[in-house]
Amino acid sequence: MTIFKKIINKEIPANIVHEDDLCLAFYDVTPQAPTHILVIPRKEIRSMAEVTVEDKTLLGHMLLVTTELAKKVGISEEGYRVVINTNQNGGQSVFHLHMHILGGRPLSWPPG
Repeated sequence: MTIFKKIINKEIPANIVHEDDLCLAFYDVTPQAPTHILVIPRKEIRSMAEVTVEDKTLLGHMLLVTTELAKKVGISEEGYRVVINTNQNGGQSVFHLHMHILGGRPLSWPPG
């Protein structure tokens, strides 16, 4: 069981900023920007590499949640980045699909 599944199950506390029947969002405990929120699906999907056509509604919902949260926390107007790391070489460290919302400072390109 991943740490994210434990957060979903309320076995581990998190600073949750959004929760609905499909996903939840919380502040990252090791932020890489002044604002760093993770959006995770309740459905256990290991990575983007394992997404199927059945997940398209879920993924669309999660992207809409990122937009709403960026507005809610005040980073939408100046800009932010949404990142999905996929598998080891993509920088994924928790193998439960998740989207990073990063903002609150200028973000350089290319990343890492």
